[in-house]
Amino acid sequence: MQEEIQKVKDEATASLREIRTQEDAENFRLRFLSRKGSVAQLFDRLKDIPKEDKPALGKALNELRSFVESEFDAARGSIGSTASRETAGIDLSIPGRKRYLGRKHPLTQTAEEIKRIFTGIGFGIADGPEIEDDYHNFEALNFPPDHPARDMQDTFFVKNPAQKDANQNGKYVLRTHTSGVQIRVMENNKPPLRVIMPGRVYRNEAISARSYCLFHQVEGLYVDKNVSLAELKGTISYFAKEFFNAEAKLRFRPSYFPFTEPSAEVDVNCFICGGKGCKICKYSGWLEIMGCGMVDPNVFKFVKYDDHEVSGFAFGMGIERLALLRYGIDDIRLFFENDIRFLNQF
Repeated sequence: MQEEIQKVKDEATASLREIRTQEDAENFRLRFLSRKGSVAQLFDRLKDIPKEDKPALGKALNELRSFVESEFDAARGSIGSTASRETAGIDLSIPGRKRYLGRKHPLTQTAEEIKRIFTGIGFGIADGPEIEDDYHNFEALNFPPDHPARDMQDTFFVKNPAQKDANQNGKYVLRTHTSGVQIRVMENNKPPLRVIMPGRVYRNEAISARSYCLFHQVEGLYVDKNVSLAELKGTISYFAKEFFNAEAKLRFRPSYFPFTEPSAEVDVNCFICGGKGCKICKYSGWLEIMGCGMVDPNVFKFVKYDDHEVSGFAFGMGIERLALLRYGIDDIRLFFENDIRFLNQF
């Protein structure tokens, strides 16, 4: 048994040199000094030793335990000293740095709210390319090559696109509206259709407090048999009351868009001044929120729909404009500057 005592002492000595961390120290304690450790196991065997040998072996075991415990305490103490040296020069009284939680951009919040409202009444969601060909962006939406309505769009033209449509002679643009997605949806699906199309659009405009070179739109399309103007007004009225408040009042003004006939622009009563007139509504008491109308029969001809069998309505709104109105912001550029002081307010 003397040989086993010496063996445990040698193993403990070797293990003590490997203690570098608190985890190493705990592993050592469990191996040698715990109730089921090597030293305790030797003590358990003492009862089986002949009586005449017990005094000498008992003394040896006590010396082993004292040696292992004292060396272990010293090794564990050195770990604390090392940690203290590593933290020397650190002022633990300095307050910690605040962790900032990320949040959704106000435009994202606005877009998600719009999607929630329309999907809640049965509209699906469609997407399309931001680099669009002339056919889908203009021609199929009733914009002939010499049509004066093209002057309404300040367009970014794209040279040498990665993919060219031979039928369009390489004419590509950064889409000026998401209306082109309406054409793509109708080309690949048969009525009935009820879908909204959110996305980024681009206009070659001077940047100011009221306009930007890119912005976001949500357009909607509903095509079926016997779709009426009354359904269009009901849908938009429902959206306005859900998005703004139940007291929202609307007015529809006659307007012109190449792809709808009849066409209208939609105003909501100014909720900032209560319709009395203020700077935001230009003292008119009304705020424009979208354009809309019944789909022009010429558009149906491009997608091979029978305009005698089906009818439909379309609408389009700017997400930035709705966010400006909803949050009372007077400069569209704030949405794109990523100023944390501005974003933290939402």
